[in-house]
Amino acid sequence: MKKEDERGEVVRYRLQRARETLVDARILAERERWNACVNRLYYSCFYAVSALLLQHGFSSAKHTGIRGLFNRHFVAPGEVSKELAQLYNDLFDRRQESDYADFVRIEPSRVEPWIETTERFIAHIAAMIER
Repeated sequence: MKKEDERGEVVRYRLQRARETLVDARILAERERWNACVNRLYYSCFYAVSALLLQHGFSSAKHTGIRGLFNRHFVAPGEVSKELAQLYNDLFDRRQESDYADFVRIEPSRVEPWIETTERFIAHIAAMIER
């Protein structure tokens, strides 16, 4: 298999993971598991962003590196709106907080709007990949 074919396969796999992880987030929201829902929302965005970056030949071993590449190559030039990029950055921060800090409970009123925005985020990134 050619390197380009392998890369395309990984890109498609990561985009599928993004979609599956969004489904997981919805299930967690139905169960009112808000911190876990935020984790899954973040990873849904992360998988989509890492797919987009890989398609364009970028990668990083660190989450902060992925965020930096995404912001530099897709947000700054305007291919992704600042609103959608802010979602990704907010989810990164909230996931860090809820996964690693003690006594953190993220309120449903904050999480619920992120679910629909994450769906739009994934759709936008998928459309960019499929172009």
